[in-house]
Amino acid sequence: MPRRLRQNISRVVDKRVTPPKRPASFARPGQDLYKNRMESSQAPFHAQHYLGDNKIHVLLAASGSVATIKLPNIAEALSRHSNISIRIIVTKSAAEFLKGQSHEQPLLESLLELPGVDAIYRDEDEWRHPWTRGEPILHIELRKWAHLLLIAPLSANTMAKMTMGISDNLLLSVLRAWDTTGMVDVGFKEKKPLVFVAPAMNTAMWKHPITEKQLAILKGEWGVNSSNTEGWVSVLHPIEKDLACGDTGVGGMMEWRSIVGKVEQYLGIGKDDEQ
Repeated sequence: MPRRLRQNISRVVDKRVTPPKRPASFARPGQDLYKNRMESSQAPFHAQHYLGDNKIHVLLAASGSVATIKLPNIAEALSRHSNISIRIIVTKSAAEFLKGQSHEQPLLESLLELPGVDAIYRDEDEWRHPWTRGEPILHIELRKWAHLLLIAPLSANTMAKMTMGISDNLLLSVLRAWDTTGMVDVGFKEKKPLVFVAPAMNTAMWKHPITEKQLAILKGEWGVNSSNTEGWVSVLHPIEKDLACGDTGVGGMMEWRSIVGKVEQYLGIGKDDEQ
């Protein structure tokens, strides 16, 4: 774990009345005073409030794969750039993988101590504030806000749902409402926002014929390439490695530093932009 992130985590724990034994995001109601204070103070999110902040808005998401444990590393690396603002989405399954590594992982809420991380969202945040006509809808506001969406990892389940247009959680709702033409959110951004996806799954899942069909959609129909100027998805291919399930083969998420490098290259930023 990066040294600076460990230091940030220590500061968060020191502020608590009683340091929790497990990540704040998984504590039962009433167990974590810091989490309760943070959530009760959240106001409805309006993308238009951030139009003039001169920041690159990165929406960072994790779905249900063990590679979710690399989320803190990616967030910390991107947060080093003073011109990047980050908002994080975790699915319920992704949260479970972080919970399983709680003895060696930073608290999810502690990522808010990183200078560029402005918010963390879960599925229930979509309905945290009772909806009334004219009020902001979270997945729509996040879409308007984001200049780029990075899903790392993209699980087999989320890949399947994404390609079928299913939108049964916050992340999938953002994807389903994505401005794929670049003509919907003209007032919010100068060009069509890109979606980076970093698949991560068991080798048998990766080699399954249905995965090939889903990749044909992501890379062929929706992909950014020389023959498709209308593309809006970039697939960051998995690598061969020893997998958490005990198998060895292709399916492991691209190394997290390489993922960060791809994003930095696309955004045109480098070491000189770090804080």
